[in-house]
Amino acid sequence: LLTGEIIDLFGGRKDLEAGILRHVSAAHFGEDPLRALRAAQFAARFRLRLAVETAALCGSIDLSALSPERVQEELKKALLKAERPSVFFEVLRDTGQLRTWFPELADCIGIPQDPHYHPEGDVWTHTMQVLDRGAALRGEVRDPYAFLLFCLTHDLGKIVCTELRSGRIHAYGHESAGLPLIERFLRRIVREKAVREYVLNMAPLHMKPNVTAYAKAPLRSTNRMFDAACAPKDLVYFAMADRPVFSGEEAFSGDPDFLFERLRQYEEIMAKPHVSGADLVAAGLTPGPRFSELLEYAHKLRLAGIERETALKQVLAEARKGH
Repeated sequence: LLTGEIIDLFGGRKDLEAGILRHVSAAHFGEDPLRALRAAQFAARFRLRLAVETAALCGSIDLSALSPERVQEELKKALLKAERPSVFFEVLRDTGQLRTWFPELADCIGIPQDPHYHPEGDVWTHTMQVLDRGAALRGEVRDPYAFLLFCLTHDLGKIVCTELRSGRIHAYGHESAGLPLIERFLRRIVREKAVREYVLNMAPLHMKPNVTAYAKAPLRSTNRMFDAACAPKDLVYFAMADRPVFSGEEAFSGDPDFLFERLRQYEEIMAKPHVSGADLVAAGLTPGPRFSELLEYAHKLRLAGIERETALKQVLAEARKGH
């Protein structure tokens, strides 16, 4: 500090100038297995590439004894601080360490997709692209960590659903079929129950925003979609990250303006007075087995944009049918 002299015993300045991340002691590097994950995390956050020898060391370490809490700490840093979180997973893949803690992601490698809708390649490539696009939007969403886990796991269902039919690649129902895989992934690493619930709620809905936007679906359809989501606005931002890109002249990248306008309308409707249980009691109904059914019917009318007074009349008419 007094002389300004830099003592660089390991050639660190030269490596940093070259964008290289290098270990300083081969003898001690493996003493903490977390360093293999930390190397991947640093590579993602600081745009570095591992030195060949460092990558080899990372690949030789057994990561299975690490605690989920420590793994999550490195995962969080990569997801929340890196411009391209995909680098974290690419490094783990390159060093042979992806499958230990992220086997579902490893299983995405080589899973084909219809090139018409996904010219980028397999499910792994698509997932990494969605993750990086999602990272650019993390400042806009309710819970950035949960949102990026959603981006990371949304297509795991394609592992079990992908098939060839009539010469085309399909993954029908993958948005629901993937839930057991997503839950297994989350329970292995993610400690926060609220984060797991967020991802499991949003994942089955992930295809709906772009589909409804492309079809210019009626208001009641987009209202139902937003109502099913624990974070409706985040669903729109996910649609922007997951935007499908058709090949040829039929280019399509979703319609966020349409979705944001529908979200505004949904929020406006939900802010208006609506039929409640107190309204039904005031109208002379007694809470009982049908009460919840009538409230559910009232909610459907609300999502359809029916004003409270009209909706109450329809609910009471429905109640009379049951007697």
